[in-house]
Amino acid sequence: MPLFSHRLSHSLPVSSSSSSSSHSYSSKPLKPLKPAVSFPITVFPVICLVFGLAGTIFAVSVLRRPIPLPIFRCGNAEDTFRSFYSASNSRQLGDNGGLVDRPKLLGFVGIQTGFGSADRRAALRATWFSSDPDGLLRLEQATGLAFRFVIGRTKDAKKIGQLRKEVDKYKDFMLIDAEEEYANLPYKTLAFFKAAFALFEADYYVKADDDIYLRPDRLATLLAKERKHSQTYIGCMKKGPVITDPKLKWYEISGHLLGNEYFQHAYGPIYVLSAEVVASLATARNNSFQFENV
Repeated sequence: MPLFSHRLSHSLPVSSSSSSSSHSYSSKPLKPLKPAVSFPITVFPVICLVFGLAGTIFAVSVLRRPIPLPIFRCGNAEDTFRSFYSASNSRQLGDNGGLVDRPKLLGFVGIQTGFGSADRRAALRATWFSSDPDGLLRLEQATGLAFRFVIGRTKDAKKIGQLRKEVDKYKDFMLIDAEEEYANLPYKTLAFFKAAFALFEADYYVKADDDIYLRPDRLATLLAKERKHSQTYIGCMKKGPVITDPKLKWYEISGHLLGNEYFQHAYGPIYVLSAEVVASLATARNNSFQFENV
């Protein structure tokens, strides 16, 4: 921009002696233009500062907060063995040396038991079922099978107290949300499979009674065999005469509809279901099943 501007001025009169019009020029410098006043924007930095401080405080509080110990439950069902190792802050379980929510196993074995079966459980612990948590862990690591006694609930405070002492001593129970009585066994069995599927990612789930002698090594060998079908049942099948005499224990009220002999069916003391079969049971609604009292 030039320092001086030339303007045509009409402030001086034209001389009479002049033969032509005269022009005068002003050499007055122009006043520089004032720059637009810009006010500093202070709101945005303040907002950023507030959010930054809040984020820092939150991060510090999270880091200082103690990590809650996992409680291995499914609804009202609980694996007392894993809860024990969780409370003791053990690093023995899991793929990375620590506890995992749903461990991967070859098989999960649930030994169905009741409040009046303490002697049976003691007999199993004296033979093939380990009597201490570390031994049970070693058995799991050696075979790929996890073993638990499975028991339901009761309103009897005395029975609950006795069971709690046994749980505290051995830590080898799965407590499930089912009424513990003989007539309720079908519901207990379904509750067991649902809880086992939620707490363990196993290839197979085994239901067994507490009056059998089991060879864990042979069971592991059996389950490790390759099979063509993903929906698998492994167990015994049986059939027998229909009891039509009301005086006998196993009297069948609907015997006249069944004929002289029961159709062939799965036998209950021990059987195995593959993960795909158990998954279908675990995700089905209870009212989609028709139960028969035993």
